[in-house]
Amino acid sequence: MEGLLIPLLAVTADLRSGFDKPTLKLAPCLFTMTSSTWIILGNIERERPVYTPRRVPNLVATTNNDTTSPIHITQFPFETSFLYSRPPKLCTTVVLYNGKMLAPSKVDLADFGVSPRNGFLPDHQPCEYLSDPYYACWESIMADLPSLLNKGYLRSRVDELPVLSISHLKQPGEGEGRRAYMILSFLTHAYIWEAGGPSERLPPAISVPFLEISSYLSLPPTATYAALNLWNFKSSSLTQDFTRIDQLRSLHTFTGTEDEEWFYLISVAIEAHGAQIIPVMLNAIEAAQTDNSHIILAAFIKFGFCVREIGLLLKRMNERCSPDIFYNRIRPFLAGSKNMAAAGLPNGVFYDEGEGRGEWRMYSGGSNAQSSLIQFFDIVLGVEHKPTGGVKGPTNGFLSEMRNYMPGPHRAFLTHMSQISNLRAYADNSLIPEVLEAFNFAVIELEKFRDIHIQIVTRYIITPSTKAAPNSGGGLNLAIASSAKKDTKGLHGTGGTELLPFLRQSRDETRYTALD
Repeated sequence: MEGLLIPLLAVTADLRSGFDKPTLKLAPCLFTMTSSTWIILGNIERERPVYTPRRVPNLVATTNNDTTSPIHITQFPFETSFLYSRPPKLCTTVVLYNGKMLAPSKVDLADFGVSPRNGFLPDHQPCEYLSDPYYACWESIMADLPSLLNKGYLRSRVDELPVLSISHLKQPGEGEGRRAYMILSFLTHAYIWEAGGPSERLPPAISVPFLEISSYLSLPPTATYAALNLWNFKSSSLTQDFTRIDQLRSLHTFTGTEDEEWFYLISVAIEAHGAQIIPVMLNAIEAAQTDNSHIILAAFIKFGFCVREIGLLLKRMNERCSPDIFYNRIRPFLAGSKNMAAAGLPNGVFYDEGEGRGEWRMYSGGSNAQSSLIQFFDIVLGVEHKPTGGVKGPTNGFLSEMRNYMPGPHRAFLTHMSQISNLRAYADNSLIPEVLEAFNFAVIELEKFRDIHIQIVTRYIITPSTKAAPNSGGGLNLAIASSAKKDTKGLHGTGGTELLPFLRQSRDETRYTALD
């Protein structure tokens, strides 16, 4: 049995050899056995107590909430698998060498602002309030934002604001700086897209501090994925477990609807759940350098199941977010100022800095393409995206551009990952067929995830766009402009790219990454 790798999906097994034949139900998991190594993934649900013919010394695994729980590994009499007799609940990857946790990757995630536990989400809950009373006028508007937009008073309130400095912020590069960026992102898009038609000018009270904090955080002055999702939530979990979507709430929305909150929280939960795979793949990249196929195979399987699980999370969008409300009320506020001529911004937006200073700017709006997690998935599997629409070039310019909409340290992390990623090449050259099969399993699950995304976009954007958008004197916006099109081929997303061609090509390019 030396070196045997045994993937187990929902199967049952009996302990024979004269024992009481208890049946075990195995959840998706992977076991690999050598004479001195145990690598364990997934968890097991026991239908009845297990007779333990032989017990390996107790081991310890780390769970999602950073606590430890003992694991007893029970060995079958005929030595074909190892089983938990007490598994942790939905734990992250458990990799054990002779009873010891695998050493962490040499990449220091803290250097890139990546949390070992939460991934691209913050280590702790985002700041909920700017502490200095100096910013009370900002906080006052944010507390009443949906009502002001509903009544059409937002622009008049913003026009009364003084031009504030970011010098009063505590931790401008972290908690309060991120909140200031988030506040100004919401105010920017609320001001531009308030009912009555888009504003082509952003007043100094927003543009001046927004340009300042954006430069500090190495982000563009627009509502990015980071502002809308990564830094715009709170959790009631006592253990700071951000994977529990039922314990999450959004700090702010444009519309005040549960639909908009749920739309943001799905992304937060996906980020939190996908975080577990980051250290796993980093360890796999290091394992490739020492030709440790066990670690790599285990990582591919873990990756595949993780992506499958976040796909199930994405499907939950339907539970609390109405397609009509999203398309007509929420999506217009997420639009940027780039490729938005049809929505009333042919030149973008003029960021007025006062005293005759300022410039016209065009930015993409918030987009899932700005998720560092999704681009991380592509990098570690070696998925290559080409330009859409037959444009010649080595890489997809839109996805490359979207990295500029990520927090600077996260952008640097992806650049570093692109330089060290070696897993597809390893799988392609491996003489162990199970490694290639596990790699293809991971690729297929990522392709399926992108299929789910296309289904969501179809339900929430493509189908509603075929209906006449309601316009009760609300002026031009993205919903009205999109519904005015005679077909759906030219529909643009809030990020500014053509929707279906881009998404379908991304899915197909994922499929082409699989190895023969």
